[in-house]
Amino acid sequence: MKRITVFLVLVMLFSTFSVFAGGGGETGDGQLEIVMVAKHEGISWFDDMRTGVEEFGEDYGVKAYQIAPEGGDPAKQVQMVEDLIAKGVDAICVVPNDPLSMVPVLKKAKKAGIIVVSHEAQQLENVVDYDMEAFVNEDFGRLMFSALAEAMNYEGKYTGMVGALTMETHMQWWNAGVELQKQKWPKMKLVTNGPLEDKNDEKLAYDKVIEILKTYPDLKGIYGCTVATCAMAALALEEREKDDVKVAGLGLPSVNGPYLKSGYLYRAHCWRPADAGYVTCLIAYKLLNGEEIKTGVDLVKDGYGSCNVVGKIVFGNAPLVLDADNVDDYPF
Repeated sequence: MKRITVFLVLVMLFSTFSVFAGGGGETGDGQLEIVMVAKHEGISWFDDMRTGVEEFGEDYGVKAYQIAPEGGDPAKQVQMVEDLIAKGVDAICVVPNDPLSMVPVLKKAKKAGIIVVSHEAQQLENVVDYDMEAFVNEDFGRLMFSALAEAMNYEGKYTGMVGALTMETHMQWWNAGVELQKQKWPKMKLVTNGPLEDKNDEKLAYDKVIEILKTYPDLKGIYGCTVATCAMAALALEEREKDDVKVAGLGLPSVNGPYLKSGYLYRAHCWRPADAGYVTCLIAYKLLNGEEIKTGVDLVKDGYGSCNVVGKIVFGNAPLVLDADNVDDYPF
């Protein structure tokens, strides 16, 4: 009887320890569980990212999946991470809407023993295990803005949009582009006090473009740091057969391709969201397996074959420049 009692006590102690141990466990079928918390549910960019996360899971035999808040709500994104901490997943990957608002909950995840890897959030370098960037963001911003400047013949009034002023990468692209303009093309003039916000929402982007065109009838350029801005700006111009305003910035082949072909969008720039999702999860997987992340690390996908690691930031070199001639070459 004593032996049975001791055995039951040990079982209870082990079960209690397992409940309070936090992350680092496996799913019931023995698989590691890696979850991507993306910015926004139901938009093309993150639909494509989901395919990469799922592809990674299949390739590595991991339970990998993506969740995201409706409407890109930062508070809902924080709550999703809280729920994953309570669930005790092995790794959380996150593309934050508002990186600073995520700091407390990501610290909590790490304290629980969960690996945390961010994407598009360099300012979280000292919070997460690693942040993954598809390229140096300032370089990407200068690349996008240079296309707009070329289309405008390096003169005239312009403005543009970001998803939100809290979105770090969007602001890096915006600030780098505007700074380049000030240094190189003084005949160009920003007519607004910084960027407008479209919340990655096509209707909001369209409405703001219409308002911009009415407010600045002599506008010559729109710099779009979201897929929605570039698509909706091009649509509004196409509807009005207005070809004296040039548009360049972030885009996806499936969304922005028709406007590149019609000529109302000059250039679209991007990186493959699916690949970004894949390699972000791969970093988490390598950390879970005790692998070192250092310069030269091969993260498999094109543009990530030999990454540069600076501190806790992993830089790939994976920008894509889309035009009317090559846009059909990309299946996303």
